[in-house]
Amino acid sequence: MTVRTIAVGDFLANCLVAWKNAQALVIDPGDEPRRIIELLDAEKLTVACYLLTHGHADHAMALAELARARPAPVALHAADAAWAFERPNPVLPFHPSPARPDAIARLLRGGEEFTDAGMRWTAIHTPGHTPGSVCYHLPDEGLLFTGDTLFAGSAGRTDLPGGDAAALAASLRKLAGLPDATRLHCGHGPRTTLGAEKRDNPYVRAALARR
Repeated sequence: MTVRTIAVGDFLANCLVAWKNAQALVIDPGDEPRRIIELLDAEKLTVACYLLTHGHADHAMALAELARARPAPVALHAADAAWAFERPNPVLPFHPSPARPDAIARLLRGGEEFTDAGMRWTAIHTPGHTPGSVCYHLPDEGLLFTGDTLFAGSAGRTDLPGGDAAALAASLRKLAGLPDATRLHCGHGPRTTLGAEKRDNPYVRAALARR
């Protein structure tokens, strides 16, 4: 399995493109749609599904344009779909609200499992950074796409509208139950592993101490 990262937009959000065959999952197409399309074309990939980890504009600005150019289902938690494409989206004034895609075919609640392009993935509802934050777990690949819930050495901010520090701590405890070898692809910054974050990340350590 191949995972490529494109850091896009003013906030250098990680758009992740994952594939095993000629179809790909595109996670958090946050901006610069032409760069994402160039990667798809260079690797001769079609899109099996767009997965949004949450609704903030820096993770969704390119979605509508990409979905028109390369149609595929869109997955987003219902709690964030309610505001992600409306005004205001909480990262103003740096971004306008993202354009709404034609449809959100997979309106998530948490716990759903799908198989796309030969990859099985599960939506794990991890509120805290936003009410509808989701991490996408690919258990057969040992991968977790964490969005802005968990970073290498840090965790998502909770001071924007809809943020909830207690909910984020509970979400970090939930993620800590996955295997330590799970490789994390985060919404910003470098990759890491769950074991490393459980050992060294002060936010994870504090959340686990409050069990």
